[in-house]
Amino acid sequence: MELTFLGATGTVTGSKYLLSCQTDAGVSKRILIDCGLFQGLKQLRLKNWATLPVNPRDVDVVVLTHAHIDHSGYLPLFVKNGFSGKVYCSDATRDLCEILLPDSAHLQEEEAEYANKRGFSKHNPALPLYTKEDAKNALELLTAVDFEQDVDLGDDLTLRFSPNGHILGSAFVRISNKKTSIVFSGDIGRPNDILMRPPVRIKLADYLVLESTYGNRLHDREDPQIKLAAVINKTVKRKGVVIIPVFAVGRAQELLYYIHLLKSSGAISNDIPVYLNSPMAVDATEIFTHHSGEHRLTPEQCSALNRTAHMVNSVEQSKRLNETAGPMIILSASGMATGGRVVHHLKAFAPDPKNTILFVGFQAAGTRGAAMLDRVDSIKIHGEYVPLRADVELVSNLSAHADYAEIIAWLGGFEAKPKKTFITHGEPVAADAMRLHIEEQLHWQVVVPDYLETVTLT
Repeated sequence: MELTFLGATGTVTGSKYLLSCQTDAGVSKRILIDCGLFQGLKQLRLKNWATLPVNPRDVDVVVLTHAHIDHSGYLPLFVKNGFSGKVYCSDATRDLCEILLPDSAHLQEEEAEYANKRGFSKHNPALPLYTKEDAKNALELLTAVDFEQDVDLGDDLTLRFSPNGHILGSAFVRISNKKTSIVFSGDIGRPNDILMRPPVRIKLADYLVLESTYGNRLHDREDPQIKLAAVINKTVKRKGVVIIPVFAVGRAQELLYYIHLLKSSGAISNDIPVYLNSPMAVDATEIFTHHSGEHRLTPEQCSALNRTAHMVNSVEQSKRLNETAGPMIILSASGMATGGRVVHHLKAFAPDPKNTILFVGFQAAGTRGAAMLDRVDSIKIHGEYVPLRADVELVSNLSAHADYAEIIAWLGGFEAKPKKTFITHGEPVAADAMRLHIEEQLHWQVVVPDYLETVTLT
């Protein structure tokens, strides 16, 4: 086997790993594990437009660890450029991709249209990376596979998905032949997440590709409800608006459940209006009810998610929110404020100091979210700078990613150490810190690969 790192090196976005397997018959089979978009810094986003070093027509199979756009969002372009094989994923990942990929395409078409209308793009005309039709074509290739079921990929290659607790459908991916096995961690969930069941233990693998989003950090062990209640109550007292940029899948549902708990306990007023302004998040919340085996919520608790917020679907309803006085809470995608309806809310509410922008997840370098957490004076939206006078807060321990201590604990389930562990999906400091933790505590052989680096797996 040969492994080439086509993304998620030195960054938390653009996950793509090309596994080339030479068979006994001399045939080379190519498998792409994850097919994600680069996000954040401009030099990363430009990679989405660059020609891949592998021709999509030459790839036999795509395997998705989960549905988040930084792991699945390049798929429509990959198919548009010639890939026509099967895309293996879990059942819930297929369901989520059916809302995430068309939404990603819609956002890109919408932003290109807006850029052309306002004339702030350097390109004339501005074009989307891919269209809703491209997303539809990609979805037709998705093939759902049950967890813990071996899938024959041909040429003695076997695929297996195991639940990793990050979001619905997220999985560890194991690919093996008679000689070698490799596990891709995807994004690893947390052992005590309020929604998701804990990651299963993996006992053996010759090689491991491991995420490191929080490789240099520990999550705050304080109950996040305490900080949430404090921020909401402080903003409500001054009749302000709490804007919460959320990831539509996972984080939106988690926030709805926490707000439900806070209202039920009286920690915040039951009269505060709550709006979920993301059609995609509304659909994802409904999907929770169809995959009860993967999460901790009862059917009654799933119903509470839908009752907690007013579901905003139309553009007209979204625009009216920007003209509505507080107090109120608005949950809206995207989680790093890179696009979507939340950007319009920021434009409306960021200039007013009585409002609060509350981040509840990791903010990649180069995103608006990261800039706001750095307390910049203004943020660039649709080609113009908007003053940032609202409070900016962070609840850091709502992450769906395991921190370095939780990853080390999960690695402790291995019965034998892998021949080599590759650290990816982390910014440089975090990835190197994760390498050091593993070397010092477990004494494994660990490397941090470079972008486009190819390694041989013996």
